[in-house]
Amino acid sequence: MAGERQWVLMATGRSPTNIAVIKYWGKRDEALILPVNDSISVTLDPDHLSATTTVAASPSFPSDRMWLNGKEIELSGGRFQSCLREIRKRARDVEDEKKGIKIKKEDWEKLHVHIASYNNFPTAAGLASSAAGFACLVFTLGKLMNVNEDYGELSSIARQGSGSACRSIYGGFVKWCMGKNDNGSDSMAVQLVDESHWDDLVIIIAVVSSKQKETSSTSGMRGTVETSPLLQYRAQTVVPSRILKMEEAIKNRDFESFARLTCADSNQFHAVCLDTSPPIFYMNDTSHRIISLVEKWNHAEGTPQVAYTFDAGPNAVLIARNRKTAALLLQRLLYCFPPQDNDLESYMLGDKSILSDAGVQSVADVEALPAPPEMKTPSQKFKGDVSYFICSRPGAGPKVLTDESHALIDSATGLAKGV
Repeated sequence: MAGERQWVLMATGRSPTNIAVIKYWGKRDEALILPVNDSISVTLDPDHLSATTTVAASPSFPSDRMWLNGKEIELSGGRFQSCLREIRKRARDVEDEKKGIKIKKEDWEKLHVHIASYNNFPTAAGLASSAAGFACLVFTLGKLMNVNEDYGELSSIARQGSGSACRSIYGGFVKWCMGKNDNGSDSMAVQLVDESHWDDLVIIIAVVSSKQKETSSTSGMRGTVETSPLLQYRAQTVVPSRILKMEEAIKNRDFESFARLTCADSNQFHAVCLDTSPPIFYMNDTSHRIISLVEKWNHAEGTPQVAYTFDAGPNAVLIARNRKTAALLLQRLLYCFPPQDNDLESYMLGDKSILSDAGVQSVADVEALPAPPEMKTPSQKFKGDVSYFICSRPGAGPKVLTDESHALIDSATGLAKGV
């Protein structure tokens, strides 16, 4: 490495989260994180749900260190180590003439890194925070170390951190191909269409709980693979034909087919969780009420207006066919789940302009909302059962943040800012 002085070289990136519409649940290889079936997801707008990561390298760092949301965490875990090892293996020469830094590719094995990552949404609450986090880690490390791999290869590395992270390497609609090879070399993500292909869609997330879930996805999947006969049937018989139908629905922007497939696959995923011994309960009463609200409305209209899907947690992801439908959906949600306090501002995050589309500017407007016509008897209201809503849309994949004000590591100290 040229120069003896103690420099710090940094890169910052931002990666979105994604929500599966055909679910990944169950691994055929735990160590390599190889799934028992293909899956398809939609990438969410990173302005609304994303991870930001800064990675820094310096000859002055005695060890690898990481901070998540301001707290230092252990980097000894096998998943972090897999991602670091695979990126270091592919590192190339780096030269920063302005800073007088020259790193040969073989030097990367000896250089330690500091990593700081921040999620702009709750971690481990069933909103795919690990997907955004590991995709961002791999993408940003790749930028720092001048890795020249295509996105398919990067997705294969991100997969080794968190399975669904491979799908956050792309924007739009993404398919994770399970692959056939024992070494996982063909288990990677491919982009089906970019975020502009179906930009009518509006996504509203009801955050029912931002608490860490009781059963982690990793241990839940292990239990299902070991005990659920329904999982085998799902993986071998149901999902392969669903994947083909879902690809077709996305290509043709066929919302009716898309919605039916999305709801059915979410329900079957949770059925597989119940078929596990002991059973796993990710949804709660509020989740079930939201399903009922959507099903009644879809039935009354005679054609699906909204699709619902739930990952490993109680939070509802609701996909509306267009903005007008999303506004009508929000009216129904606010009628049934009014805010606990009088603060509408913090009750709707992300694209807040959906509130004015729904004709709601204040808590008084929420209170004045009429009962939806499909509710034969105006139902009870469940104030406080939803923590908040996030309005989003299909979004782009990872990107480099060049503005140094976005960096989460102090270039002078090499430590996470605020530490």
